[in-house]
Amino acid sequence: MADIANASLKLAARAENVLVVRQALTGVAECAGLDGIETNDLVTAATEAANNVVLHAYPAGEGPLEVDVFGHPLGIEVVVRDHGVGMQVEGLPVESVAAGIGLTVIQALAAEIELLEVEGGGVELRMLFPTPKTLEPVPAVDGSEMMARAGGNPASAVELTLAPSALARCVVPRVLSAVAARAHFSTDRISDLQLVADALVAHAERSISGTHLGVGVELAPRSLELQIGPLLAGSADSLLDADAAGPVIERLTDEVAICDDRHGEVLRLVMRDASRA
Repeated sequence: MADIANASLKLAARAENVLVVRQALTGVAECAGLDGIETNDLVTAATEAANNVVLHAYPAGEGPLEVDVFGHPLGIEVVVRDHGVGMQVEGLPVESVAAGIGLTVIQALAAEIELLEVEGGGVELRMLFPTPKTLEPVPAVDGSEMMARAGGNPASAVELTLAPSALARCVVPRVLSAVAARAHFSTDRISDLQLVADALVAHAERSISGTHLGVGVELAPRSLELQIGPLLAGSADSLLDADAAGPVIERLTDEVAICDDRHGEVLRLVMRDASRA
């Protein structure tokens, strides 16, 4: 397994976020060359795991739902993790708790599964799926795991990191479309967001400071704030000046700003849906 995940998704353990997980993994499956049946198996297994986190991990309130995807010699490994009460799995075989968390379904769909306790509390479920194309492993280097951090309310935030760039092109537009629907965007405005996402991921690879493209999203009713980074110094301006990305961003976004943090530049974009105001 790679030292660092090819894709990492962090969001609140809420029922509406399970769709975001589904869309992200559908993009991963597309990038890995899975057919329709294989994609359905992967997405269904991950959905079962994500639903378990939503239903059982945080009985006293909300907490994070994390999904990681790793390149693997036999395909891809999907990890779904919580940091809540999890389940009391110590000393118990997987079969003994299968009925309680849908592991019977997951076992039927994945080539291999492993259920582990998370240090400090919680459980992670690792699922292996054979694929025609595997993801290129990402070595552990300084800055690899840095992402654009969504601020504000964690309950309305989504954080995503992706490498290589082909994976970003498959995943980012799908995830942003799913979260825009949650923000009550119209169909036309969701299409605008897809165009912005396509333009960004097509031109951001040479601007990334580190190995991964980081995407942070903050939601409000009919409004979405998007952060892309960390970027190399001066790269945000270059991205905005790019022949394809610049005009699309200027025409379709409501606010554009460039911010600095300790890891590099962050491009901040705001999109609103005035048609539903």
